[in-house]
Amino acid sequence: MCLLRRLWLLSFMLLCAPAALAAGKGLDFRFQEIVPVDQVYVVNASLEMQANPRLEEMIASGVSIPFQAEFTLTRARWYWLDESVVERNLDFRLSYHALTRQYRLSVGSIHRSFGSFEDALRALLSIRNWSVIDRNRLTPGETYKASLRFRLDMSQLPKPFQVVVFGNRELDVSTGWVQWNFLAQGPDPR
Repeated sequence: MCLLRRLWLLSFMLLCAPAALAAGKGLDFRFQEIVPVDQVYVVNASLEMQANPRLEEMIASGVSIPFQAEFTLTRARWYWLDESVVERNLDFRLSYHALTRQYRLSVGSIHRSFGSFEDALRALLSIRNWSVIDRNRLTPGETYKASLRFRLDMSQLPKPFQVVVFGNRELDVSTGWVQWNFLAQGPDPR
């Protein structure tokens, strides 16, 4: 009987472990949306991250940390796999410059400086007006599936740091794919 109880407890722990690990990741979307602005659709999103002293330590020591937001838009098809309408990536890079004592956030080709790590992190975790597709490429009234994720781009790190980050739960800064349905609107009346 004792063996049966132990097996039951072990199986319960194995079932709950993935949920506990996912909850401990510390990076999640607060909200995400796709909205029409002029002749394009833009993505707005906000992320929430638990304090990560190891990440702050790496940046303060001079390592430039690359992140990437990935967006896909698909259309369901009854006869085959879903059709991929658009796939977009947005690159971020967070670094610290000791000479000026400023944190620098690069989003694509735009650079901004911040006096504190918290301010730079807040800007990093806020995606605003990211143009993803022209409005005329979508059929008005049709439903599409939007998918979005945010992650640390390990392939852009220097090789020694790729080894350090790989398998380190403290530095696994990524979300899973978040998905939602989106109804395309007609053309802009202007």
